Amino acid sequence: MHIWVDADACPVVIKDILFRAAGRTGLPLTLVANQFLRTPPSALIRMIQVPGGFDEADKYIAAHVAAGDLVVTADIPLAADVVARDAHALSPRGELYGKENIRELLDMRNFMDTLRNTGVETGGPAAFGAADRQAFANRLDRLLLRMT
Repeated sequence: MHIWVDADACPVVIKDILFRAAGRTGLPLTLVANQFLRTPPSALIRMIQVPGGFDEADKYIAAHVAAGDLVVTADIPLAADVVARDAHALSPRGELYGKENIRELLDMRNFMDTLRNTGVETGGPAAFGAADRQAFANRLDRLLLRMT
């Protein structure tokens, strides 16, 4: 199993949790981003810098993810692609994407995108907080226990 991170918008605190998880479990961890990101010195952790551009990190992850891998992303279309490849997808807020909920989440994302494109103010996500960090850490721990 490999852990992939859509790292451009991933909160630093979530990356720190993932760095510790990789060290604890011995699982390889790859951050993919448009910009260079510092990572702790570890043979398990690497950073892939993709060219700037729309969804380049998502495309890279989708091309390299394998069944059984874990992808950490807030991007619903990427999560849908990951789930279709029999891999696991987890949001930085601890929401697990799966075959049972990805279609509904993708439809809602597309609906909200349509509203925004017509000029409707839809607001954004709530600020990332301690409860989100804890939800992610708890879900990640449960997933890793089940998968390793």
